Amino acid sequence: MAKTPTPTRQASRSLIWLAVLVAVLVAALGGGVLWGGASWMPKLGLDLQGGTEVILTPQLQTGQQITSNELAQAVTIIRNRVDASGVSEAQVSTQGSQNIVIDIPGPLDDATKQRIQASSKMEIRPVLLETAAAAEYVGADGKATPCPTPAGQPYAACPTPTSPLNSIPSTSPTNNSDLSYVTAALGNAYENFDCNSLAAGTTNVAPADKPLITCDDTLTQKYLLGPVEVDGTAITDASAQLGTSSQGVSTGAWVVSVTLNDAGATKFNAMSTRLYGYYAASSTDPRAQFAFVLDGKVLEAPAMIGQITGNTSQITGNFTQSSAQTLANQLKFGALPVSFKVQTSATISATLGSQQLLSGLIAGAIGLLLVFIYTLIQYRVLGFVTIASLIISAALTWEAISLLSWQIDYRLSLAGVTGLIVAIGFTADSFIVYFERIRDELRDGRPLSSAVEAGWKRAQRTIYAAKTTNLLAAIVLYFLAVGNVQGFAFTLGLTTIIDIIIVILFTHPMLQLAARTSFFADGHPLSGLDPEGLGALYRGAGQFRPAPTVPVAKTASSAREAARRQTIAERKAAQAHQTDSNDGGDD
Repeated sequence: MAKTPTPTRQASRSLIWLAVLVAVLVAALGGGVLWGGASWMPKLGLDLQGGTEVILTPQLQTGQQITSNELAQAVTIIRNRVDASGVSEAQVSTQGSQNIVIDIPGPLDDATKQRIQASSKMEIRPVLLETAAAAEYVGADGKATPCPTPAGQPYAACPTPTSPLNSIPSTSPTNNSDLSYVTAALGNAYENFDCNSLAAGTTNVAPADKPLITCDDTLTQKYLLGPVEVDGTAITDASAQLGTSSQGVSTGAWVVSVTLNDAGATKFNAMSTRLYGYYAASSTDPRAQFAFVLDGKVLEAPAMIGQITGNTSQITGNFTQSSAQTLANQLKFGALPVSFKVQTSATISATLGSQQLLSGLIAGAIGLLLVFIYTLIQYRVLGFVTIASLIISAALTWEAISLLSWQIDYRLSLAGVTGLIVAIGFTADSFIVYFERIRDELRDGRPLSSAVEAGWKRAQRTIYAAKTTNLLAAIVLYFLAVGNVQGFAFTLGLTTIIDIIIVILFTHPMLQLAARTSFFADGHPLSGLDPEGLGALYRGAGQFRPAPTVPVAKTASSAREAARRQTIAERKAAQAHQTDSNDGGDD
């Protein structure tokens, strides 16, 4: 049967685990500094470092207006997208009645810029017509021109175009795939549409109930699409993953898996039934296809080769892991009610700056120094355990914040610094609760080694309850607040977790080891754990301090007070007892 480890062995194991944790964090951060672009210093927030200001303006059709509700919805979605990679505390607000202003800490990196510029108005539309984009032909004079040839430039190399629109009947459409949507004017616009007009990145817009002329994102294929079947608001989740074949074997190509809500899935499934009918009649019919349209461009237009009955579908294309993840984030956080484009992008200065950061750090240092002084006065040499615990806690917090700055783009703002300062008091509370429990056990007559273990068992419940409350408050603040309040909540929650680790892996093991030293075990007056100084009852083997002498007047006063507080039943019982005693005396 395995032996129960001694307190000394338990303490040694805990300290070893703490050393391993510190070494792993240092090694991870050091590796990031050498090879991954990390830094030993945490990244600073917008208020301390400055950053980039981006102004977005909506892409609207003639006469269209963006409503206040649509603008508020767009602000929420863009904030989620900007923060998709971490806790950067970006500020997203409105400007006037239609613009959105985004303030981002530090320089604008490519990934964040792509999330902002690709506003991701997602639509699923059926395909009505598909043709190759007009190629360039070289004439006898060596000049190139797109076909159809512009008027006045008849190049022999240009073939006579054959229009797929000649056989379209002019009747009212019965569904979104009906070619009756294509009027003569729309047909002419489609034939003369130049995919290069989308090369500038402008958004191609059309009402949801009208056809859309556009091209794919490579500008090589031209499409005439029917009205919207499902819009981006029906997307509930999106994730990037490696695609698999029908046999479950990985294809090695990245895809974006999209999950629809019930209403969107119902519409999509109905569309799949209609499109599969076209596919069954002719696998080359363009109307058997449906297009994922992102900001007016076709991402992919697969054929509907079977009926879909579930809530999940996939977007395929020439994705890399990074581009697939970016698109998944854009779709996951919702489709914007309208598309936006970047109007301006400029560098902004810090709103608070290094002086305020220095003031915050000085305030934290003063608070830490006061805690040190208090613990040394209150607990004497035992206070050095508190000081060492706080120093190790600060080192772990620094390493964790630097790692998070590297991995999830966490930015330390002045609100986050405030959370770190507040955490000093919360962390010291844990040590005080533990030390006072040990002192209580010493007052009850326990030897120090036993008092440490008993005090730890009693203090654990209190410490865990207090830290759970702090952690829950931080979680609620983080998810319900935005901006700087989120930064405060993040640091508060992080330091709470580190506090629990330090108490378990350092403070308690150090007390276990200290209890084995003669300085603490014998109750040296400077140890802070002197039984005599604490008023302990225990005085050695089988010896206790005699009860203190109480004056007669105080004893009589206490007796009268006890009699006055008796209940009616107690008084009757006392009177009956007194009567019985008197009767016995007469006999």
